[in-house]
Amino acid sequence: MSVILCYGDSNTHGSKPAKENQPFARYARGVSWPDKMGAVLGTNHLVISEGLPGRTTVHDDQISGGMRSGIKLLSAILHTHDPLDLLVLMLGTNDLKSQFLSSSFEIAQSVDRIIKETKWHAPGLDIIIISPASVLPSGVMADLFSGAEIRQKDLSTHLQHIALIRGTGFIDADNYVKVSPIDGVHWDEAAHNTFGTAAAQAVLERLNKIKT
Repeated sequence: MSVILCYGDSNTHGSKPAKENQPFARYARGVSWPDKMGAVLGTNHLVISEGLPGRTTVHDDQISGGMRSGIKLLSAILHTHDPLDLLVLMLGTNDLKSQFLSSSFEIAQSVDRIIKETKWHAPGLDIIIISPASVLPSGVMADLFSGAEIRQKDLSTHLQHIALIRGTGFIDADNYVKVSPIDGVHWDEAAHNTFGTAAAQAVLERLNKIKT
């Protein structure tokens, strides 16, 4: 059985698009893209979803409740689920928050740090980098992600370059999904379904490549 760890933020967690004056909510089990991917892959593959709302690549975020730095918790999570066959990594969206002012180049470099850390703690673990779907912040997310549309320019290009030099797989989520117009950050159910199906195919291809 292949074991696949999906490490990400609220879209990996399965958070619903946020609405004014309503609490944040999560889709039912089976809806999020890792759950959909697992259903498509079938019983010969175990998909573990480690998605945390607000998770960044390397930044601390006390506004969102702390413990949001992806690199700080990475080693514990890798060792918790060891042995693993594949890490599917989708982070960077929360780095676009106005409090961090990270450029797309800086976000890609932060993802690269996570890859280096992964290889230190889990030598030989294969990785797929996912470039997050471009945000178009609106509604309750408008101020939180102010200016993100500009800062995210060329993010997929920079991440694809990291994937090339590190020898990882790469998926550009923009090729498959768009964010919900409700808040411009999270995905609707159809997007999770579409991306989970596409990700399953990419994972199968990657796993087959490892075996050969």
